[in-house]
Amino acid sequence: MASTPLVLTGRTLSIADVVAVARTPGATLALDPAAVAALGASRALVEAAMTRGDTIYGINTGFGKLANVRIPADKLDQLQVNLIRSHAAGVGQPLPPDVVRAAMLLRANVLLRPTSGVRPDLVRALVALFNAGIVPLVPEQGSVGASGDLAPLSHIAMALIGEGAVLGQGVAAPAGEVLRAAGLAPFRFAPKEGISFINGTQAQTALLALLVNDAEVLWRSAVGAAAMSLEALRGTPTPLDPRIHAARPHPGQVRAAGLMRGLLEESEIRESHRENDDRVQDAYSLRCTPQVLGAVADAIRFAREVALAELNASTDNPLVFDNGDVLSGGNFHGQPVAQALDFLAISLVTLQAIAERRVERLVNPDLSQGLPAFLTADPGLSSGFMMVQITAASLVAESRALAMPASIGSIPTDANQEDFVPMGMAAAQKARRILDNARRVVAAEFLCGAQALDLLRPLRPGRGVEGLFRRIRAADGVLPLAEDRPPAPDLERLAALIGAGALDPAPGLAC
Repeated sequence: MASTPLVLTGRTLSIADVVAVARTPGATLALDPAAVAALGASRALVEAAMTRGDTIYGINTGFGKLANVRIPADKLDQLQVNLIRSHAAGVGQPLPPDVVRAAMLLRANVLLRPTSGVRPDLVRALVALFNAGIVPLVPEQGSVGASGDLAPLSHIAMALIGEGAVLGQGVAAPAGEVLRAAGLAPFRFAPKEGISFINGTQAQTALLALLVNDAEVLWRSAVGAAAMSLEALRGTPTPLDPRIHAARPHPGQVRAAGLMRGLLEESEIRESHRENDDRVQDAYSLRCTPQVLGAVADAIRFAREVALAELNASTDNPLVFDNGDVLSGGNFHGQPVAQALDFLAISLVTLQAIAERRVERLVNPDLSQGLPAFLTADPGLSSGFMMVQITAASLVAESRALAMPASIGSIPTDANQEDFVPMGMAAAQKARRILDNARRVVAAEFLCGAQALDLLRPLRPGRGVEGLFRRIRAADGVLPLAEDRPPAPDLERLAALIGAGALDPAPGLAC
């Protein structure tokens, strides 16, 4: 049965909407009639300005450095098509389908806002393309995020006009042929519509919205893995006392400590060593987990707030206002999004770096509180999880190298007209890679933590940690380590479970 279409208004899109529509096969869109009517009225203002002969950037002038060139009236439609073709300069591997679908959704939403001044037919055509399940082939490289994501959005626009390529069954297919097969006619841009389509931050914002969702799931899973490690290393939960965190009430810290306390309730392991533990305090990677992962949560929450503002913002250019003014500005500049992506990426390096330190403590017999070396029953003959920590260390090292902010790396473009650019897509691509690395490092912690809990049986950890342990052991192939075997398949299975939310101990808990 077909799902209910998501109704676009230009004002009410949420991150949950973006994730659901981008990642649900067969999801469709519809347009709010009131929003369509308001857009139609806005378009009438644009056409009135054109009739008066007003000089308006991007409607009857050239673009960028060529803004002072006036275009003859009989060439205005061709101007928009030329813009699309000339700006489809992306290179590299295609963006994943969910990212492209998210970008299409966001582009339809922003064009529906009356400030865009495009014909409602443009939004209808984009929605029809989306609803037909057609995914344009959009190369991942080539955007500096200056006038928005010009290259990625141009490749989407190329598919809309029946040119360029779309993603087929594992291969690229000509857009014109796919449109004809779907019963869709190529769209023809009218004045203002080409520039409105490609001026905007929707490619980098699509990535930000999806990354925020995935980072929140990963964060909760990382807190669960940390709680499992605390149990396996027979650490003390005293640093989780709510009074400590109330005395320094950063929101993420308070939430992290609260989630860990809940996961550790009714722990037999804790009770087994409460009276005879001579340690005064645990290492920072255990004791300071709420403070560190709390700071990560606060960074993710900041990125979420930026994404929410951007989802329903007017980022095209020029903008049309209800008194008839058509103003050229800079809302397409991706600096807010690029900085949020960089901040998110840095925080995810922190998340995986502290997780790797706990992996080291689990496998190192000098630090693991009596666990066998590398968590194998026969150290020497067997290497156990020695390489799991090495793999985690390599991922953290790569992520650290990637964490240099892209948003501070402006290179002027367009003959120095665009003399300060944010490099938002570069920030997004790095953040994607760092997120993938972080999932695998947390997978390494779950793998080692579960093995350690097996070695501590019959004692059982806290109720919440036990639930996570059972999910790991129930997963196909993620079994206790007896004899040496390649850890790579288990790491990938656990990373996939983390990505799918299967090891999320508190779905829906906000960062």
